Amino acid sequence: MDVEVVSTADCHYPSPEAWKDRELYKRIGWMGKGRPTWADDDSTELPAGVDEVGYELYPKNGDEMWEAYKKYAALVGIDYNDTEILETIERAHDIAENRIEKFYPDTTVRLPDFVIPVGETADSALRNFALAGLREFGLHDKPEYIDRMEHELTVIADRGFSKYFLTMKAIADESNEKMITGPGRGSAAGSLLAYALKITQVDPIKHGLLFSRFLRSDATDYPDIDFDVADPMTIKDRMIEKWGKNSVVPISNWNTLQLRSLIKDISKFYNIPFAEVNAVTSVMEREALPAAKAKNGIKAGIYVPTFDELMEFSPTLKGFLAEYPQVADHISRLYGQVRSCSRHAGGVLIADDLNKHMPLINSGGVTQTPWSEGQNVRHLEPMGFIKFDILGLSTLRMIEGAIYHILKRHDGIENPTFEDIRTYYNKYLHPDVIDLNDQKVYQNIFHEGKWAGVFQFTETGAQTFCQKAQPISIIDVSAVTSIYRPGPLAADVDEQYIQAKEAPQYVQYVNDIHQEVTEETYGFLIFQEQIALLAHLLGKDLTIDEGNMLRKVLTKKGTGKEAAVKKKLRNKFVQGCIDKGLKRTTGDKLWQNFEYFSGYGFNKSHAVSYSILSFQCAWLLNYYPSEWCAAFLDKEPETRKEKAINIVKSLGFEIREIDINKSGRVWEIDAEDSSILIQPMTSLKGFGEAAVQQILDNRPLNTIDDLLFNENITYSKLNKKALDVLCRAGALDNIWKSDGRFTGAKHFWSACIVDRPRKPKHLVENIELYSPEGDFTETERIQYQIELTGIFPFNRVMRDEIYARLKENVFPAISDFDPEVDEVCWFIPRKIYQKKTKNGVDYWILDVLDDNNIMTKIRCWGVRPDDKINVNRPYLARLEFNNKWGFSSRSIKRNFRLLC
Repeated sequence: MDVEVVSTADCHYPSPEAWKDRELYKRIGWMGKGRPTWADDDSTELPAGVDEVGYELYPKNGDEMWEAYKKYAALVGIDYNDTEILETIERAHDIAENRIEKFYPDTTVRLPDFVIPVGETADSALRNFALAGLREFGLHDKPEYIDRMEHELTVIADRGFSKYFLTMKAIADESNEKMITGPGRGSAAGSLLAYALKITQVDPIKHGLLFSRFLRSDATDYPDIDFDVADPMTIKDRMIEKWGKNSVVPISNWNTLQLRSLIKDISKFYNIPFAEVNAVTSVMEREALPAAKAKNGIKAGIYVPTFDELMEFSPTLKGFLAEYPQVADHISRLYGQVRSCSRHAGGVLIADDLNKHMPLINSGGVTQTPWSEGQNVRHLEPMGFIKFDILGLSTLRMIEGAIYHILKRHDGIENPTFEDIRTYYNKYLHPDVIDLNDQKVYQNIFHEGKWAGVFQFTETGAQTFCQKAQPISIIDVSAVTSIYRPGPLAADVDEQYIQAKEAPQYVQYVNDIHQEVTEETYGFLIFQEQIALLAHLLGKDLTIDEGNMLRKVLTKKGTGKEAAVKKKLRNKFVQGCIDKGLKRTTGDKLWQNFEYFSGYGFNKSHAVSYSILSFQCAWLLNYYPSEWCAAFLDKEPETRKEKAINIVKSLGFEIREIDINKSGRVWEIDAEDSSILIQPMTSLKGFGEAAVQQILDNRPLNTIDDLLFNENITYSKLNKKALDVLCRAGALDNIWKSDGRFTGAKHFWSACIVDRPRKPKHLVENIELYSPEGDFTETERIQYQIELTGIFPFNRVMRDEIYARLKENVFPAISDFDPEVDEVCWFIPRKIYQKKTKNGVDYWILDVLDDNNIMTKIRCWGVRPDDKINVNRPYLARLEFNNKWGFSSRSIKRNFRLLC
């Protein structure tokens, strides 16, 4: 918040507008620039003017100081020595202006010295590591690799970046010792040096990736290598422990106040009804999206409207702010202000004695930087501090989990270690050894649309496009993922690409060079590197670095320096085309293609690396479907677990609920039938690790005596609360069903858990006493499963054939409903609220759920006495949709259909 001042002098006293906001700022947790002097003041009366403040504003210069002194001396009636006062003012001015030297911060780049081996320089050490890496990969005697490495090392040494790469190598070495790391991310995969140092796993020469896309020879900015790992916190903690907390410091994030939270917080302060506020915040993005897309020329794909676009294009938001101008007034001044400090998702600084070069802060018990560094913020690098991004990728954890199951089931390793997992990965899944041309994987997964956990293909649109494109190579997958973005989709590149791929014989190339560069993408400039290569190979004396510079220049507008550079490059390119036998018009047309695709082109190094990761997932799903699906279910977050379960079931797997003798810490594969996957005990809420360990140590537990009167079990750990959770979750069903003395689960629960018997004779008494209890109702079982696992049991509510029919007929779940396209949707009612309008007319509000685990409200108007809705039963309905009120129906009998 910018606090207004009442004078141009150096007194920052809040204006009346800022003053009246003080209670609000306290309530919403404002942490802006400096703390208002009135933030903890309990008084409520605002001074009428400066005269009531009780002090005068500070003078600005020597003359004003002298006049202020004379005025004050006369006011208090005390005589001072004018000569001494005058001398003091003059001496203060001399010290401030002449004797205090100007301070410029030291912006020397700080990187750690401990990554350089003793007795070597950074350049020599990097060269030795690079050559050792080539020897390990068997590439040390291949001229193409030697020449490429020599070029990269020269560029890096000339730019002074050797220590940066040594630091990245140290990070990669620590990470590779503990977990699976990603094949590569961003343009760094175009570096042979990064490959040789095992920072990346993709051979850039084999896959046609350019070093110049990553680092030009005239580069001045430091490289930026993003590094994917399975568990970033473990690696960061390991580095802090090994290198010291003053040498490895996480970067801070300063979180700002956003529109949605501001509207809710400010409205709460003014006691505006939550329902009215929620009606605005729930629809404003949906309302603004079409106009915002149109404004930016985007026809398809994901786009998030900006703050200004929401304010401009959402009529509901406009109406709300017009009705409550006080909310609008606060938003205009608070939006974007700092609210809190958190920890950057991946960024850390690594250097010697960082505490001596910056004032480190403590946030939540973690030592962090006082400044941030991000997409739109550059506070650290200009001061000489280089950010290293160590990013978590859940797909890598899934790969580790799948390998764990493979080693356990197929290699007989009871408790696989990470060393076992890494050995398997390097033998079968590493990009250098996996068969990336395995057509069984492309046909069975990418063509058939089996997407369980396949990286980059979790979104319906990407899945559909991929199936239409029918990829048969990594480049095809890379093209699909590069095209499936807002820019190319808006330009209909997806449809044009599919047409060209289906009939490649009709693609026209201007010459052999053009065909060589673009044939893999059927004549389209999908990748940024293609523009750079064509410019280099067709242009006249146009270097590959200039080709990569062209990629940036083409996206610039204006008539300044960029325009002059663009004109020079264009002349060199067109002249080169003419020299190679092409017509000037052909050269001009190719240049126009450069300009057209420059805004759509994607980084090939990144696309290929991530597509290899997608292929690794697909390979595991194809050859080890049970192991992959178990790992997929284990690593998916709870908010997506139900959808993941339904995806796995659609592949033919049966999902078994928790069983005390079969469930473990992770999703398990049934020992007798690999098509059965069993939920883990760790998914139960209120069931701790100590209780899990007691069960695992004492299995099998086949009888009630094994469970309740076992001298090997420590019942302070497997206590009554833990047994209650197991029973209500159904994990003990096999025990009581095989006993033969119980009338149902509730009978067993009452006799053995609620009234826990301490001796076998008490058990006999309880069995007789609670016999009338019988079984839990279906409603109780559903409620217990939701309560204890957080997952709605769709398998109890919706039969598989009903779910399959909904998918087959493309009936969307209510949370996927598009009012511009869809007419009906399905859902499962969870709660019914009976209401009356102001005129006393009955209506209902339904809380409904779908397989996305998203709760949605439906208003049912004009409810009749004979209307009936069954909770926990699936419905298909024709609904109306209003941006303000959401979903509604005017006739339950006419618009709702019970599915089963």
